[in-house]
Amino acid sequence: MLSRQFVREHPDEVRRALETKSVDVDLDRILEIDDEWRGLKATGDDLRRRRNEVSREIGELKRDGKEEAAEAAIERSSELKAELDELEARADELESELEATLVELPNVPHPDAPVGDDEADNVEVDRWGFDDLRELPDPVVPHYDLGEELEILDFDRGAKVSGGGFYFAKGEGARLERALVQFMLDLHREEHGYTDIFPPIPVNSASMRGTGQFPKFVEDAYRLGGDNDEPYDDDDLWLLPTAEVPVTNMYRDEILLDDDLPLKHQAYTPNFRREAGEHGTETRGIVRVHQFNKVEMVNFVRPDESYERLDGLLAEATVVLERLGLPYRVLEMCTGDMGFTQAKKYDVEVWAPGDDMDDGPAVGGRWLEVSSVSNFEDFQARRAGIQYRPEQHESAEYIHTLNGSGLAVPRVVVAILEYYQNPDGTVEIPEALRPHMGGAERIDGQSPVGESALGRGE
Repeated sequence: MLSRQFVREHPDEVRRALETKSVDVDLDRILEIDDEWRGLKATGDDLRRRRNEVSREIGELKRDGKEEAAEAAIERSSELKAELDELEARADELESELEATLVELPNVPHPDAPVGDDEADNVEVDRWGFDDLRELPDPVVPHYDLGEELEILDFDRGAKVSGGGFYFAKGEGARLERALVQFMLDLHREEHGYTDIFPPIPVNSASMRGTGQFPKFVEDAYRLGGDNDEPYDDDDLWLLPTAEVPVTNMYRDEILLDDDLPLKHQAYTPNFRREAGEHGTETRGIVRVHQFNKVEMVNFVRPDESYERLDGLLAEATVVLERLGLPYRVLEMCTGDMGFTQAKKYDVEVWAPGDDMDDGPAVGGRWLEVSSVSNFEDFQARRAGIQYRPEQHESAEYIHTLNGSGLAVPRVVVAILEYYQNPDGTVEIPEALRPHMGGAERIDGQSPVGESALGRGE
């Protein structure tokens, strides 16, 4: 959330943020409310001062035996109180309206963020792994076909059990997902200094507001026991869309100490998003699904250290792909594509050669986002009330929060199945993952199950 003072003093910057992030909020109305609220507060302070003066006058008049004058002063005091009560009631109304509208304002992009309207204006800042590509089969079999041929991905049974956008990972496919999760957690803990968190999976509405998912993205969330269109409050529970929500809100309405910082937490969770599976060609396979595993890194830092930490967080995300030997690129997101809550954002995209759907490398394939690395500055901290005290005797300040996926698992699985596949249909296991898969070097697949499998492979 932006501070009232910032909105008041920098309306042009806020207006540009609304335009570039395509958010429809009446900023002029917010400024009018704030102006009226501040006027009422000033008038209220004056009324309280006058009432205090009258109270002192009443005491003096009574001591001097001037009862009639004292009664008149008491009547003036009552009138001032009534006027003050009416004014405070109106100020409270404006306060509620102002708070409700301020949470709808997006974060203001960092001045260095590329200016642009959409993804076409994002800027590639790095590319890795294309100087020495492994020899690939011709053609490369897309992961959704290969996964079914190897019997490690089952889309039909996933749809039968839960509906479209869900899948079963079986045998070596399930082991591959779990191996990736453990590899990422171990890497970030042992080399990057992260503390492991295993958070609750349902989160309340206050938590969703705190990190900025609500009110803008209510329609994308899975609500437990209710219709998304119905009013919601802090008693509602939602399936988390990302571990960013519970891990950031661990410290909601708390004051951290300077000695606590920086805090680096990581969490593995399943994640749930309704919007997945509604994007045409990406509905095939596990690129865009309603439930997916992810390791999330969340950082809490001093404001003057957040952009240095952003660079560190980006390096911690990309090293996962380097250890796995998977080619990738990094995009700096433009103002129109960075999202509601971010001040600066990078996307890390792994290369998957199985479908030539994007403007990928010269050898074809497509880019799959596996991490968004973001600095929110104090935007989330203001919404969630997370502060720190630089020194015991100093006033508390809002902290800066950052996060980045380390990484989203299904799309890494896609990249492994497509980049590491062999001409005979097997898949090499990246060396970094082999210790987490019992030393296995290759995915050979397994036999199909059931009468519906009769005749397959013949």
